[in-house]
Amino acid sequence: MPFVELFDETLDINSTVNYQLSIQLSPEGLLFCILDAIRNKFILLRSTEPDDNKIFTPDIISEIISKDDFLARQYKKVSIVMPSPRFTLVPAPLFDQAKKEEYFTFNHTLNENHIVLSNKIPDPDAYIVFSVEKQLFELCGHLYPDIYPFHHTKPLLDQVSHNSKSTNGKHVHIHVEKAFFNLLIFQNSILKFSNSFSYRNTSDILYFVLNVFKSLEISQEETICFSGLTEKYDDLSSKFASYIRNIKFTGPEGNFTFSYVFNDIELHRYLNLFSAVNCE
Repeated sequence: MPFVELFDETLDINSTVNYQLSIQLSPEGLLFCILDAIRNKFILLRSTEPDDNKIFTPDIISEIISKDDFLARQYKKVSIVMPSPRFTLVPAPLFDQAKKEEYFTFNHTLNENHIVLSNKIPDPDAYIVFSVEKQLFELCGHLYPDIYPFHHTKPLLDQVSHNSKSTNGKHVHIHVEKAFFNLLIFQNSILKFSNSFSYRNTSDILYFVLNVFKSLEISQEETICFSGLTEKYDDLSSKFASYIRNIKFTGPEGNFTFSYVFNDIELHRYLNLFSAVNCE
């Protein structure tokens, strides 16, 4: 299993009550980071992913968690991020908690082994209604009974909405996961488009994005901001560079800094994980 670990020499397993823990878990992997809340500095990142063309079952994730020396500790704050392509946005004035399954099934089929959850977001004023594997949700509840998971678009929208406020006109953001990507489009700081698309290869991503551009009459002169599983000069960004002149990679921003041990990694790959500390 591919494994990444970065940690600052100040990391102290006996001081976790002064730390904030952010966990991202899904069948595509388990990763977590630790923020030293006294210094507002990220000091640890661990990532464990399944081998190529495989996924983690809830039992495998449970085993990884049980063997980890940090995940069972007490923390000042814990955030849990659960990526999923299956979600919908419901305006807050129209939302009724008792009807969240009904909202979800307007756009998606609810799998038998999944559960529907919801998150309130401030901008736009809405609820994210999404589904996750029931066993994964129960695993989170067992480990951290007082913590309600975030859908990955909660920290993503928080970060992209913030960034859009410094952009005149349109702000286009693509976040890439292993089997799907999110496309967000803000105009004058107002969310105009939000959707997820499954893909098999990078050409699929280009096809979907350019079709949305055509439908919404968005110029290919617009800047596209990327986050997630892509980087400069890889196949995806190279394909986009043939059509889009301005490409940027958006890293996490907030009232925090990073230890020097993170200097050699692409922080935009972990945008949602690091940005979870900004969310309430």
